Amino acid sequence: MSKPKYDVKTVVLKKNIDDKEASEIVEQKKTTLFKSLLSRPKKEDVHFHSLKLYYECMLIVSGKYTADYFRTATHTISVDSNVHEVILGDGVFPVRSKSTLEKAFVGKRGKNKVDMDLEEHVFVEEEDELIFDHHGREIEFQFKINPNTMENYPKELLEENISNVKKPEMAHDAAIDILQTHLKKPLDADVRNLNEEFILHDISEVYVPIFEARLIGPKKKVGLLRIDAVRKKIL
Repeated sequence: MSKPKYDVKTVVLKKNIDDKEASEIVEQKKTTLFKSLLSRPKKEDVHFHSLKLYYECMLIVSGKYTADYFRTATHTISVDSNVHEVILGDGVFPVRSKSTLEKAFVGKRGKNKVDMDLEEHVFVEEEDELIFDHHGREIEFQFKINPNTMENYPKELLEENISNVKKPEMAHDAAIDILQTHLKKPLDADVRNLNEEFILHDISEVYVPIFEARLIGPKKKVGLLRIDAVRKKIL
């Protein structure tokens, strides 16, 4: 299948906390990075070094795979005990040979079985969406995207904060390849007249505002506390 042409949609989610609120969360939770099974440091032993806002990309691809093809198949039907063969078109299908055990039961008048080697015309349609974090790992999407949750001028905002933007490490074509492989299930070994198509519905870069706090704990150990600024959640 050839690669579809596509335009990439850019979305930036609005943050629901500011620097002050993020700093308050960090102050409340800063000791959690340095706790162990036996102890937790005091708040005054953890230094809040810096806080920075990043825009971290999630790559979303969606599409549909369709195919139709012919494959060989064997269908078994039951016929009366006095039927010896079935004729379908130009094909003649004899009943299965009875086993020695069945023949031993005199008077047994069960059904005969006929195995019919036929060809099936199969139609396949698979549709799905995959989401990758900026490292290229597949994740679940846990955000709402609508006019109330999106920035009005996403590209301008990203350009203004270009040094703090974490672009996707996975190429768009690679994400599309993974989606195609995900949708296209393995085919039967013996198929003919295969017609298949992949339709890319959408590819989007969704940027999530993430606060990263750099902390220094006991013995000058450095820790990083990440806060999802949309859901006000520590990651």
